[in-house]
Order: sequence, then structure tokens, then C-alpha cells
Amino acid sequence: MTVPDRSATAQWYRQGNCGYNLRTMKSAGGMLDLLEIERPAGNMSRSGLPDLVLVQDMVGGSRVNGHLGGRRFDVLSRQGALFLGAPNFSLTSNVDIGHRMRAVTFPLSHWQAILNEAVDGQFNFDLAGVYDGTFDSPAIRSALRTLWTLCANEGPPSLFLARAAGCEILAELCRLGGAPFAPAKGGLAPRAERRCLELMRARLDEDLSLDELAAEVQLSPFHFARMFKQSLGVPPRVYFTRLRMEKACTLLEQTDLSITEIALEVGYSSNQVLARVFAKHTHVSPSDYRRAVRD
Repeated sequence: MTVPDRSATAQWYRQGNCGYNLRTMKSAGGMLDLLEIERPAGNMSRSGLPDLVLVQDMVGGSRVNGHLGGRRFDVLSRQGALFLGAPNFSLTSNVDIGHRMRAVTFPLSHWQAILNEAVDGQFNFDLAGVYDGTFDSPAIRSALRTLWTLCANEGPPSLFLARAAGCEILAELCRLGGAPFAPAKGGLAPRAERRCLELMRARLDEDLSLDELAAEVQLSPFHFARMFKQSLGVPPRVYFTRLRMEKACTLLEQTDLSITEIALEVGYSSNQVLARVFAKHTHVSPSDYRRAVRD
């Protein structure tokens, strides 16, 4: 069976049947989609689609009512407010004024197996307490901000980034919804941690997947992401970027490779992408860094 390169929800928005203006779409191989949308005032309804949909109001100030899978709600939305739409549920919502929103869609075809492993086969997206209108989560808002910032700097999210960020968000949704997911059992064993870091260093120029790292130490991606963070203090995607920046610094210091060649060596598509990421981490451009260390 061919897996679509976009979620059903992303395709629905892209077709434009709802009257929304789709401003931006970033897709990670159908694993998750990031959408930025201008929504007009009025009613929206659609039949159930096989995606969990997380929406953030980027403006605030609108009255929102409807049914997203829990019970009917009527709330005054604020800037940054989060809404969650249940999969396979006929959603309805009405807003009194137009606004801009961002959405992240999680297709069940990619995420059901991971979450089943996290709760011993019992996960069913029954998060009724989070479908009842707006909710707040600093952890989810932070993860969404990071996703969009990285997309702005690096382009569409890599499979590694998509899987790792998705696990973070879904773990927090589980916690908020009271789903009985298994708690993390501590960090990685020293041998497992060492093997993961070796694999990361060996494949800095690739789109290394979270699934491959997890399989290396015989864990589910869900548990691996959480245990890695406990051991190293940051999520796998953040640590992987740090390793890339360390290698870029070494190459700038010790070789005469061009910035474009170094970008490819550490997994970025162009010197412009490397420059954006490098400046964020070191506060200087690659060229300025090279001049400084050589002078």
C-alpha cells in the first residue's frame, strides 16, 4: 500500500473546500504536517478524517464554539490557545471573527503503533478531557514554537525532527488527557547511550530517523525519546544538531572545505541553511567563525 506524502487533513485544507486560505504547509513525509491558515468568520464542519489535529490560535479574541470530539464548548479564545480535534470524528466549529491559526496533524497510520507500544497496546486517542475546547500546555507551546522556528531555519521538518517532536507532544497530550501511558523508567543504560551517540556521529550527513536510533537499543521510539532526554538533558533532535555544529566547527577550523561542502558534510542542503543554524548556536556566521579561529 502506498503511504500518502501528506495527511488527509492537509489534503483537505489544500483543496480549499472550507474557504480557508492555506498560507504555509511543511510536510515530513506524511508523518506530520505543519499548516498555517487564515480562517474566515463563520461555521466549519467536516466529516471524520484519520488524523489527530492540534490547532493553535495565533491571534486570539474570537468566540469559538463547536464540537471537536469531547462535548460541545463555547469559549473566548486567546492568543496561543490550543485546540485538539479527535480523529475519525465529524468536527464542527464556529468563530465570530476571522483569525490566523497553525495546525499540526498526526496521521493515525504513522502514530498508532508508537502509542500502542507506549501503553501496552491500549492507546485509543480517547482524550475526551482535551477535546472540550481550548486548553493550555507550556510544554506543547514550546514544542510547537521550536518546530516552526526550525522549519523557518532549515525548511520542511526532517523525519528525525518530526518523530521526536511528535513523541514529545503526544506524551504531553496523554498526560493531560489522563491516558495510562507507561512512565519513563529512567535514562538509557551507559552502553545504549554510547551506541546511540556513536551512530549519531557516524551519520551526521544523513536524515537519521528516531526509529533507527530506538531500534539500535531495542526500545520503542516513544520510550527512547523520553529516556534519551533523561540521560542527555535534551531531546535527541537537539543533541543531533549540537553534534552537527561541533563537526562544522571542527571542519571550519581544520580544513579548507567551502561552506557549501561543510554544509553537505553535516547534513544540510545548502550553505544558507547551515549559516542560519550555525548563527543560532554560535551567534556568528561560519565565515566569521573561520576567520576568528584562524586569526
